[in-house]
Amino acid sequence: MVLNRIRFPQFSDVNSKVIPHRSTVSRSTRALFSLVLMVAVTGADAGEADCQTPDRHVRRTVGVMGTLATIEIWASTEATARDASDAVVRELTRVEDLLSTWRDDTELSALNTLPPGVPAEPSPELDRLLDDVHAWSVRTRGAFSPAVGSLIDAWDLRGAGRRPTSTEITDAVARAGVRGVLYDPEAHTITRLHDAAWLDAGGFGKGAAIRSAADSLKAYGVSRARLDVGGQLLLEGGVPVTIGVAHPDSRGEIAATLRIADASVATSGQSERGVEVEGERFGHIIDPRTGRPVTPWGSVTVVATDALVADVLATALFVLGPDAGMELAEQLDNVGVLFLDDRRTRLRATYNDAMKSYLQDVPGGSIPDRHQSTFREGPI
Repeated sequence: MVLNRIRFPQFSDVNSKVIPHRSTVSRSTRALFSLVLMVAVTGADAGEADCQTPDRHVRRTVGVMGTLATIEIWASTEATARDASDAVVRELTRVEDLLSTWRDDTELSALNTLPPGVPAEPSPELDRLLDDVHAWSVRTRGAFSPAVGSLIDAWDLRGAGRRPTSTEITDAVARAGVRGVLYDPEAHTITRLHDAAWLDAGGFGKGAAIRSAADSLKAYGVSRARLDVGGQLLLEGGVPVTIGVAHPDSRGEIAATLRIADASVATSGQSERGVEVEGERFGHIIDPRTGRPVTPWGSVTVVATDALVADVLATALFVLGPDAGMELAEQLDNVGVLFLDDRRTRLRATYNDAMKSYLQDVPGGSIPDRHQSTFREGPI
């Protein structure tokens, strides 16, 4: 039997809104992008950088993707900086209009409602994104997958939360990952295999939006840019900035510091987000392989020049944990990875070779070829 193919229209219209409509914000702030990202730009460093450049500086904060995005642009004129910031807002909103699954008017939502067994040809942009995330799903051996909709539903992570039975978890796993949604990179088609299967952009949507927004800045010739979209950062312009990585159990405490330029930084953990059922709290990050929330162990921070890669790997490496995750991290070229493990009485930091060039201070150890950590070993 030959299956019919559905071709999606090109989602090329740019939505000029800045704040999503009320229903989108109220729902999507709960769980649209399922990451806890615990990174902040230190105020002192920002001040130093501002004093060193005569460029005009524009800073604005907007609501998009169910979170807040802070956009800072430095350019030769205020008009250029404002135009560039407008372009970033438009791009963030446009990608939301492509990927949001909290609304029924986006391309990804339309794909999620296709009849099972019918292959669809996504628009070229969505196809490129799906190709990227599919490659990472393969490389992480399923620790990362966008096809986790059945698991989100089983645990009711977009609602009040519930504790599924073992049978329900088994059924949900059978409808997740490659068993639930099949992406064919050669035919450029995607096929839902079950009614309960659907794709969620939580593990890659912010990274995709930040990457696209960064590309939009090239036309304006800005000297520097700093984007913070729900905690994931992008720093452009060659000026190093000191980043504080929060303690996994307390976002108000800095556990490590990094020095970053021309890269994106994403952190993932289970310290704050999740649902509580019958007095027990479940984290929001689910292992697609087991169908169960990842047991909290700390946090992982990823530094990559590609914001999508940083976003995807922050989720995948948290699912893998610091031991199996380090095996993958050591195979990554030019991608820095820092694990903060708080399961013991002392916070333990481990990192791959690529992270050494970014690290300034870590708890309980020295940074090879740099300097002794200023953090003492012991509880923070």
